[in-house]
Amino acid sequence: MTDHDRRAGAPRRDDVLFSRTDETLGLFEVRAVDPFADLELLHGWVTHPKAAFWLMQGASLPEVEREYMGIAAAEHHDAFIGLHNGVPAFLIERYDPAEVELKGMYDAEPGDIGMHFLVAPVEGDRRVHGFTRAVITTVMALLFDDPAVRRVVVEPDVRNTAVHALNEAVGFRIEKKLEKPEKDAYLSFCTREMFHAALAERATTTATAEPTASAEPVATPAPTTTPAPAVQGVTR
Repeated sequence: MTDHDRRAGAPRRDDVLFSRTDETLGLFEVRAVDPFADLELLHGWVTHPKAAFWLMQGASLPEVEREYMGIAAAEHHDAFIGLHNGVPAFLIERYDPAEVELKGMYDAEPGDIGMHFLVAPVEGDRRVHGFTRAVITTVMALLFDDPAVRRVVVEPDVRNTAVHALNEAVGFRIEKKLEKPEKDAYLSFCTREMFHAALAERATTTATAEPTASAEPVATPAPTTTPAPAVQGVTR
C-alpha cells in the first residue's frame, strides 16, 4: 500500500458507521464508499492480481467509477471502506441476495443479507498473522449489528479455498454448489447464532491453547503494521 493509498479517503470521525476493537490488532472501523474520493484507491485494490476473485481484472478507472456509482445509487446494494487503525485496509459490499447476485437462485428468507469483502493488497513479506480473520469478523459484526439481519448469505468461487476456510472459521456452512454465469460458487449460510458460536469456540480454543516445546515464538504485531495481502481475503 502506497503513502497515497494510506491518505486516500481519510475519514472524518462522523463518517464512521461502525467500529470494533480487536484485542490483538487494534481498531477496525467502517465508513461508506465515496465513489469519487475513493476511486483511485478502489481501482488499485480491485484490479490488483491478488484480487482475481473480485472479477474486475483489467477494469479501467471509468469502469470502476461506474461500478461504485451504480452501487451507491442502488436500492439493494451498498459499499463500505474498512479501516485498520485509521488506514483504509479493506472493502465491503452488502446486498440483498433476493434482489442482487442470487435472485431466483435460492430460497430466500426474511432477514437474509449478502456480502463480499476484499482485503487491500500489500506487496512484500509484510503479512500480519490473523489480520484477514479479524477483517471478516468485523464484516460479520457489522452485518449483525442490524437487528433485522438473521442470516448472512455468500456465494464464493468454488476455487477460492482460502476464503472457504475463513468463512468456516466465522460460522458459515456450505449449503450447495451453484452454477452462476460468471463462476461456479458454493452457496453458504451463517446465522447470528452460528457466528456467535464460532466466536465463542475461537475464544475457548485461544484461552486453552498452550505452545509446544518445539513451537517458534510469535511476536504480537504492532497495531500499525500493514495488513495481509488480498489473496488471503477476497470473496465474491
